[in-house]
Amino acid sequence: MPDRCARRAPAIWLLGILGLALALAGCDRPQADQSKAKAPPAPPPPAVTIAKPVVQEIVEWDEYTARFEAVEQVDVRARVSGYLMEVGFKDGQLVNKGDLLYVIDPRPFERALAQARAEMQQAKTKSENAMLDVERGKPLMERRVMSEKSFDDRANLHREAEAAVKVAEAKVATAELDLSFTRMTAPISGRISRSTQSAGNWIAAGGAASSTLLTTIVTQDPIHIYFDVSENNHIKYMRLAARGEKAGANVLGAPVEIALPDEKDFGHRGVLDFVDNRMDQGTATLRARAVLENKEQILKPGMFARLRIAGSARYAAVMVPDEAIGTDQANKFVLIVGEDQTVTRRPVTLGPLHAGLRIVREGLKQDDWIITKGTQRVRPGGKVAPTKAELKAATAPSAVPAVAPATPVVAPAPPTPPAAAAKPAPAKK
Repeated sequence: MPDRCARRAPAIWLLGILGLALALAGCDRPQADQSKAKAPPAPPPPAVTIAKPVVQEIVEWDEYTARFEAVEQVDVRARVSGYLMEVGFKDGQLVNKGDLLYVIDPRPFERALAQARAEMQQAKTKSENAMLDVERGKPLMERRVMSEKSFDDRANLHREAEAAVKVAEAKVATAELDLSFTRMTAPISGRISRSTQSAGNWIAAGGAASSTLLTTIVTQDPIHIYFDVSENNHIKYMRLAARGEKAGANVLGAPVEIALPDEKDFGHRGVLDFVDNRMDQGTATLRARAVLENKEQILKPGMFARLRIAGSARYAAVMVPDEAIGTDQANKFVLIVGEDQTVTRRPVTLGPLHAGLRIVREGLKQDDWIITKGTQRVRPGGKVAPTKAELKAATAPSAVPAVAPATPVVAPAPPTPPAAAAKPAPAKK
C-alpha cells in the first residue's frame, strides 16, 4: 500500500505543475486590449435639398368640362306640302337672314289664291245687292207699303252678305300666306347644314313629328358654352357671395376662361350670363352658361372644352411641390429642417394645384425650410446635410416648377473616430 502511494505522488505533482503553467499562460493574453476595440463609425447624415415655400398672390380656379352650343338654332321645315322645285344654297355655306333656301311648286297655291279671290268678289257683289235692297226698302216701310218684317229680312240678308265677305277675305289671306310659304327663306343668319332633300322630292308639312326636316341653321358669333357646377362648389360660391366676394359661378357677368383640347393656356375669354334655377336631381349639378365672341369661327357647336372660373378671392397662398408632400394613410405631411439640421414632421391641409405647385392651406409657414428632394432617406428626429434651393412658380399653369441653383449649407463635421488599437500578436505557446 505505501509503495502504491509513493508511485502516484510524482504524477500528481506533475499535473499540478502543468495546471499552473496553463494559468500563467492565460494571464499573459491581451484580454484588456480586446475589450477596448471600438464599434464601426456612424454613417454621415443624408444629403437633402431644402427650400422655403413659394408665397404668391393668386386666385384659385375651378375647372370644368364644358360644351359649346349655338346661341340660336333653327330646324328648317316646310309649312306647306308640295314638290320641291329648287334648293337655293350650297351645303355648309354661311347664309343671311332672308336668303332664299327652298322653292316648293307654287302652282297649286296660285290656283287656290285665284279661286279665293273670285269667291271674295262674289261675296262682295251679294253684299252690295243686299245693301241696295235695304236702301230701297226704307221709304217703302216709312209709307207703310212694306211691312217691318220684310224690311228686317232684307237687313238680315245684308248682314249675312257682309259676313260672307269677311269669310272670303280670310280665305284670300290664307291662300296668300300658303303661297308665300312656297318660298322658304333663312329665318336667322348663320351657317347652314346640308340639305336632306333634293329637287323633285315630296315635302310633307305639319308638326315636328310628321313634317320633313330639310336642314338646320346655327349662329356662329357669339357662341354659348354650357357647364355643370357640382353641389359642393355651388355651396362654396354661395358662401363667397354672402361675404361680398365676387367670385364663382353664381354672379352673372363673372369672367370665365376657356381652353380648347389642343391648348395648354386658357386663351379664350367669356362672361357668365345664365345660371339655372334648380339642381339636377339625377346628377346633383347646376347648369350654368357663358357667352363669348367667335369672330374667327373656330369654335363650333358641340365641341368640348376646358372652362375655369374663379373659385376664390385673391389671397396670399403658400405653395410647395408635390414631391415634398408625404402621405401617411389619409394624412398629408411635410418634413421641416430646423436650424440644428434636425428633421421634424409637420401635418398639412392641402388645396388644388396652381402653376405647378400645391397650395397648402394650413400647417406651413413661409419661413419654414422643407425637404424637397431626398425625403426617402430621412426620418423625423434625425440629422441631415441640407442644400438650399429656391422654388419658383411656373409661368404657365401646366408647367413644372423651376428650382434655382442649389446653395450648399455647411453642416458641422461629425467627430473623427479614434484610431483602432493595433491587434496584439498571438501569445506564444
